[in-house]
Amino acid sequence: MARLAASLLALLLAACAPPQERGPVVLAAASLQGALDEVAAQWAAAGHPQPVLSYAGSHAIARQVEAGAPADIVVLADGAWIDHLRRGGHLGADEPRDLASNTLVVVHPGRRPPADVARDGAAGMSVAGALGQGSVAIGDPQAVPAGRYARAALETLGLWTATAPRAIATDNVRAALALAERGEVDAAIVYASDAAASRKVRAAARVPSGAHPPIRYPAAVLARAGHPDAGPFLDHLVSPAARQVFLRHGFAPLPGED
Repeated sequence: MARLAASLLALLLAACAPPQERGPVVLAAASLQGALDEVAAQWAAAGHPQPVLSYAGSHAIARQVEAGAPADIVVLADGAWIDHLRRGGHLGADEPRDLASNTLVVVHPGRRPPADVARDGAAGMSVAGALGQGSVAIGDPQAVPAGRYARAALETLGLWTATAPRAIATDNVRAALALAERGEVDAAIVYASDAAASRKVRAAARVPSGAHPPIRYPAAVLARAGHPDAGPFLDHLVSPAARQVFLRHGFAPLPGED
């Protein structure tokens, strides 16, 4: 609750700046941070006010919106939370739009070699072999999209029963990555884009994409949005120029865009 209050206060302070001095306020899934920072800079370089970006887990963002966060756009890591906000009347009239897709990888602590499964899809060891017998960090399967995807995949592969007792649940996927980067766990299941962004982990195995529901990042303008650039910036987020940024950061094309 204290963390939620602090986040809302920070957003309120950011939103207090006159709209002409800052861009729309965007609440985005933590796994998007590097790519979305670059897309926002791309938008600002074209002469628009710099968007205000705030990152958290999708479940935390949903709570912020329900608590009245002064934001214009949400970008989440799965459809379940965007549907939750839609049912609550928090989204604008337009349909959410998907920005990109992703895949899951099992990572180990240690410096990433030049050629790695996270970047080029090279074959690694099996998922079971990569998970080993030690501790495994994952997003909380009860709330974090990456954790739900990970659990679904492990259940499909017949590995969840053996993995669950040693799984360490985190508030978001970047927290799971951080545990692996610091060597506090033996393995972590994260998005391929997270592994590609880190020089402190190496990807040991790619999780088969067919073992879990498709990973998508839906974005929508909020019903309470007040910034005139909210709609135009969302248009930019799904533009070919932005799509190239997401691909460069390790995200995957949407189905039909291969």
